[in-house]
Amino acid sequence: MSQYQIRDIEHLSGIKAHTIRIWEKRYSIIEPKRTTTNRRYYDDSDLKRILNISILNRSGYKISKIARLTNARLNDEILRLTNESQDLESQIGNLIRAMIDFDQFLFEKIFAKSVMNRGFQETLLKLIYPFFKRTGILWLTENIDPAHEHFISNIVRQKIIAAIDGLPDYRNGNAENFLLFLPESQWHELGLLMCNYLIRKNGHHSIYLGSSLPIASVMKLEKIVSFSTLVTTTSFGKSNQELEEEIRRLASIFNDKTIFVGGLHEEFCLSVVPENIHIIDKLEEFNRYLVQENN
Repeated sequence: MSQYQIRDIEHLSGIKAHTIRIWEKRYSIIEPKRTTTNRRYYDDSDLKRILNISILNRSGYKISKIARLTNARLNDEILRLTNESQDLESQIGNLIRAMIDFDQFLFEKIFAKSVMNRGFQETLLKLIYPFFKRTGILWLTENIDPAHEHFISNIVRQKIIAAIDGLPDYRNGNAENFLLFLPESQWHELGLLMCNYLIRKNGHHSIYLGSSLPIASVMKLEKIVSFSTLVTTTSFGKSNQELEEEIRRLASIFNDKTIFVGGLHEEFCLSVVPENIHIIDKLEEFNRYLVQENN
């Protein structure tokens, strides 16, 4: 069972830590546990309850009313809202609940409903990518068990690959040739797969090399095939200095290429951004670049 600090609960639920503490004191919505050193923590059941409360509160329920609901009634209301709501925050909350419970049925249900209402591309941009941004830092800091990551990542990975395989063999007149890879010892490729889907969806060429590829191999490949743009992602686990050195090295080695870098934590900031480097903060920004290149 995972142990969460209040900042983790705040990050996952979207409810401010200050508000959670007030609700604890005033309405006794949850009771934090204590470590042997008297540090407060929350477990999976606490996280799920807070997620449920946040979904109902966002849907107009007053916290005083929610606090009086039994767990059974709370779950009934959440089930009803899951069937009705198209609110993105509520859907992200339900995806987190599905991850915690290893509930593939719930995850598939929310994903399928979103695809039906928004289409596959918008589901990636507005639901799945924000979900992974919210949970990813907790995986990398080991506040969420790796089993949760593998469970969800493999579901989404299969869907993206199937969607890429299902795309028509279309190339626009201004097609660029993209090369996608993860640097050595980097394995989290979902963001890279999402980028590959968008590249192919917009009618561009792509060479997808996957995870953990030495830069030397990319340099050799440059002599064999032609590509104008590099796409890569890097890890939360590196220090700002390590990330900056890695990005500047890429910019220098491939100084004639456009380079997109994703997966950076929110606090990261380059003192001076090399001209050929573009940071992917939101997947929608990368998609807008692809659309512009079509015109």
